[in-house]
Amino acid sequence: MTSPARHISKAAELVREFNHTSRSTGKDWEYPSASYGALGALSHLVGMLPQALEQSVRPVMHTYEHGRVKIDGNGDPDAAVRYLREALDRAVRAASALTEAVDRMHSETSPLGLDTRGLPEFEDGEGE
Repeated sequence: MTSPARHISKAAELVREFNHTSRSTGKDWEYPSASYGALGALSHLVGMLPQALEQSVRPVMHTYEHGRVKIDGNGDPDAAVRYLREALDRAVRAASALTEAVDRMHSETSPLGLDTRGLPEFEDGEGE
């Protein structure tokens, strides 16, 4: 079985690959519809971040609830978990805001298209 952390690592690698391959335009990556598709996928991806963030701390919370969290340097587990929860709340709010922003980008690309007038590769052969 693949660990949940490995799945997130794979997702990060795929985003890195997208970042690399989308730097310049080319076949299948040159018209507004390509942006629309990518933004739709990104919207879906970032929409899942709040849940992924919450589930990422489940092992810590499980260990904490069983009284087994130990802090380096004999720190206070209660304080550490409280700070983690505060950070999680901030991250979830930020991810939700990102989702809203990317959804808006996706919507804004919906009406965009390509003016094919005068482009030979889009001629339909009429008038020949």
